[in-house]
Amino acid sequence: MPASTPVSVLLVDDQPLVRAGFRMILESAPDVSVVGEASDGREAVRAARGLLPDVVLMDIRMAGMDGIEATREIVEWARPLGHGVRVLALTTFDLDEYVVGALRAGASGFLLKDTPPAELLSAVQVIAEGSSVVSPAVLNRLLNRFATLLPLPDAVPDPPEDTLTPREREVLRLVARGWSNGEIAAHLVLGETTVKSHVGSILTKLDLRDRVQAVVHAYETGLVLPGQADETGEGTSGKQHGEASGPSV
Repeated sequence: MPASTPVSVLLVDDQPLVRAGFRMILESAPDVSVVGEASDGREAVRAARGLLPDVVLMDIRMAGMDGIEATREIVEWARPLGHGVRVLALTTFDLDEYVVGALRAGASGFLLKDTPPAELLSAVQVIAEGSSVVSPAVLNRLLNRFATLLPLPDAVPDPPEDTLTPREREVLRLVARGWSNGEIAAHLVLGETTVKSHVGSILTKLDLRDRVQAVVHAYETGLVLPGQADETGEGTSGKQHGEASGPSV
């Protein structure tokens, strides 16, 4: 989007004081505009359809329709229209099983509610640009912790053999382990541009939106199993967290 166009945000939380706090933070930035609020999931779906925000800041745990179902409905409705309504899920705990459900439902990332204001503003911009605020390494640890929520490898159909090339499967496996493009390039003796091209092809072939969904897909299809070690030993490096603010591919 043009640099002069503010990022439009829909706030969704069942606590008015929490919404007021987020609104104050977001409206302190000249390039962010809060276009609406909702107090539950069903209201959020209606507001998203009417306002077409760039980002929905979505509380996960709400009475009635929760944030997971609301995220699923918003993403499924917006995607065929080609409008980039993206959801940034909020949670009180970083190891909350609802976060896994939100990511499966189509959320582009998640934040803790006590995230510093500067990080919240940065995350909104990153999400609006089509990237993810959940680093692959963090998602890896989350999925490992809640492995019991994931289907067993033999409980899901294997993708067709020709869906991905052997090289793309190898790249996807490394992405799911939390490796950055630079680390993958060094390991496979490829250029970073080539790795980025492979990741883009993977997302297109599997009809995935970003790296977050690619990691979930790799776990759900058994390509990577919960508990597998990061063989680089760099799964929590600063490069990983830095990449989370960059392009999603």
